Amino acid sequence: MLVVTAQMGPAGAEPLVKIVALGDSLTAGYGLPDKDGFVPRLQAALAAKGIAATVANAGVSGDTASDGLSRLDWSVPAGTNAVIVELGANDMLRGLKPEITRSALDAILQRLTARHITVLLCGMRAAPNLGAEYGRAFDRIYPELAAKYGVLLYPFFLDGVAANPSLTQADGMHPDAQGVGVIVKLILPKVEELITRVRAQRPA
Repeated sequence: MLVVTAQMGPAGAEPLVKIVALGDSLTAGYGLPDKDGFVPRLQAALAAKGIAATVANAGVSGDTASDGLSRLDWSVPAGTNAVIVELGANDMLRGLKPEITRSALDAILQRLTARHITVLLCGMRAAPNLGAEYGRAFDRIYPELAAKYGVLLYPFFLDGVAANPSLTQADGMHPDAQGVGVIVKLILPKVEELITRVRAQRPA
């Protein structure tokens, strides 16, 4: 089994928590300058609060949940303490069967759990035009898998941003710089909870 070791910060400081953000274009920062993407903005928000953590960007534009699974091992290297999983939006946009998305996310969570890596699962919601039946099947994937594996859940990654043209780019889907700011502000307490879990699980 993988033993995660912490890199120590300055004397008396908390050990550094190494986080990987595994996702698609929403994680990668599609259409934005590097500094304005989700990962650097989250990193800056943690630093501003004096939290000893690093966030690595493992977002790949266009990735489905199955794509994320296929690159999981090299995207989440040894020494990773926590993973933010943000996948499924492209599955939904392509109308992939919800059971395909569920299977891939289930496998990702199973493998990360087996590696003793703490997880924050970010939910996605189906677009209304896909129909009520599809929406019900897709939307319940995230809370059900979070409950199955006992991982943290952030119910909707685009909370506060989706369908708001003042916070999205011209495509109407990807957040602009202001939209990323909203996402980071809203998800930050859950990321802090993720870090707290990592530290609580470390040997005394």
